[in-house]
Amino acid sequence: MGFHPPSRQGMTDWTSLQTAMAEHGYVASDDLAMALHIARSLGRPLLLEGAAGVGKTEVARVLAAVEDTRLIRLQCYEGLDASHAIYEWNYPRQLLAIRAAAEDGESARAAETRVFSEDYLLERPLLAAIRQDRAPVLLIDEIDRADEEFEAYLLEVLSEFQITVPELGTLTAVTRPTVILTANGTRDLSDALRRRCVYAYVEYPSREVELSILLARCPEIADQLAAQIVGFVQAVRREDLEKKPGIAEMLDFAAALSGLGIADLNDDPVVLGATLATLLKTRQDRDTLSVEVAQRLAGKAA
Repeated sequence: MGFHPPSRQGMTDWTSLQTAMAEHGYVASDDLAMALHIARSLGRPLLLEGAAGVGKTEVARVLAAVEDTRLIRLQCYEGLDASHAIYEWNYPRQLLAIRAAAEDGESARAAETRVFSEDYLLERPLLAAIRQDRAPVLLIDEIDRADEEFEAYLLEVLSEFQITVPELGTLTAVTRPTVILTANGTRDLSDALRRRCVYAYVEYPSREVELSILLARCPEIADQLAAQIVGFVQAVRREDLEKKPGIAEMLDFAAALSGLGIADLNDDPVVLGATLATLLKTRQDRDTLSVEVAQRLAGKAA
C-alpha cells in the first residue's frame, strides 16, 4: 500500500501553522514556524537544535495536537539499540507457547511459524510510527545522546520508511510520519543526518515572546507580575550558571509565585529565595545566585 500524506489541516502557509500552534499554547518564532512548514511540505525530518529547556520537545507535542494525531516518542540514550527502538519479540510469551505446543504434540516447524508471527511482535517507537492508520508525529528526542552506529541505522529507516523483520519480511509504511529530531549539542551529528533534515536552531525566546507564552499558559497571572517574572528569568539566564532555566522552569516559577499569592516579586525576599528552587537545579547555581543577587535582579525586573 502506498503512502498517505500527513494531514495538513487546511494549512497552506507557515503563518496558519504558527497561528494554530499559538492556539495550543506554543508561541513559535517566524523562523521555526517556517522551517516546520517546509519540513512538512517536503516530507523531510525537522532537526531542532538548541539549549535544554527552550521548547524543542514541545514543538512535537503541539504539532501532534494541531494535527489531531498520535505523538510517538523515541527517547535516545547511549547504548540504544534496535530492539528498544524498532521491535523485539515477546520472549516470555513465545516460550510459554512453545511449551504448550510441545505438550499438545504440535510439530516444531508449526510452533516456530506461530510464535514468530505478529501476535508475538512488540512494537517499539520506530516500527509503531510507520504502522499507524493516521500519520503520527514521530519525536526522536536527543538524538545526539545515541551512538553513531544507531544514528547510521536511523538514516536508513528515515530514508525508506520501511523496516525488515527477518522472520516476517519487510514492513513498509502505510502512512509517513512527520519526524522531528532534537539535539542539545552532546556530540556532533553526522553530515549525512543533517543533509536529510530541514534545520532550525531554537533560541531562548525574546522578552515579548516569553511574555506571550506566560500569559497564554497562565492567564490568571496579572500583567504586572507576568512582566516582572519574564524580566527576572531573562536576567537570571544572563548570570554565569551551569544550567540556565528554560521555559518550563519559568512557568513553574510563575505557578509557584501565583500559588503563594505573590503579587510583586519585591514583596517578600524569603518567598523569592524559596521559589528559586523552581529555576535553579544544581547546588553550584544556587550558590551563584544568592538571595541577595536574586533581590537585586528582582528590583530591576519590570
